This record gives sequence, C-alpha cells and structure tokens, in this order.
Amino acid sequence: MTEAQREKFKQKLLALHAELTGKAPAKIEPNRTDESRVGGDEDEQPLNEMMQAIASSRNRNMDGVLQRVVKALGKLRDEPDSFGECEECGDAILPGRLEAMPYAEFCVNCQGQKDAPKGGPTRRKLTDYT
Repeated sequence: MTEAQREKFKQKLLALHAELTGKAPAKIEPNRTDESRVGGDEDEQPLNEMMQAIASSRNRNMDGVLQRVVKALGKLRDEPDSFGECEECGDAILPGRLEAMPYAEFCVNCQGQKDAPKGGPTRRKLTDYT
C-alpha cells in the first residue's frame, strides 16, 4: 500500500472518529412516563421495550466501531506498513473492503470464518426453520 493510500484511509478514519465522538448516545426512553399510569395501549409497552433494545444495541455498536477506528489509527501511526493486512492470516485486505470499512481488521475469508456459527449451519433445508 502506498503512502498516498494510507493517507487517504487516515483521513477517512479521522472523519469517522470525529463523527462518532460528536454523536450523543441514542436516548433510551423509560417504559412509563407517569408512575400512576400502568395500563393504556396494549401495544405501547412492547413497542417501548423494542425501541429501548434498538437504542441500546446502536450505542453498543457505535462504541465497538469507535474502538476499531482508534485501533486502526494507532496502527497507521505505529505500524504503517502493516495497515491493510489481515490480523489473522497476514494477507492484504481488499481495497474495496477498506474503502467501505477503513477500520477492517480481517480479510473477507477470515471474517467469514469468525462470523460462521459454531457447530455448522443452523438450517439444513430452506424450509427448516427450527
């Protein structure tokens, strides 16, 4: 990878870092806004719980991406020649993958192996939903 390519990825990472640190965490609203009110719309409680779960998940995901961005910036600073190499196998990470996710740590093959469900596939047939 050339110095110009590393600089381009560094700028992308810095912009992403600024964006992530500038965002406030998603607000998690309480289920009930009034202590005396228990009943009400039967769909309101599950909807509120779902919205809380989504906000909580987004906050965790943003924190994880921010950690990976900081790690990638550190790698560019400390070991610039190894930036863009898979941390598992050492092969080069494809430029398109780095364009989409400049904080990528693994090549497509190694990431696929890490993400694969343990114990093999969960479905044997298209109609097997159990």
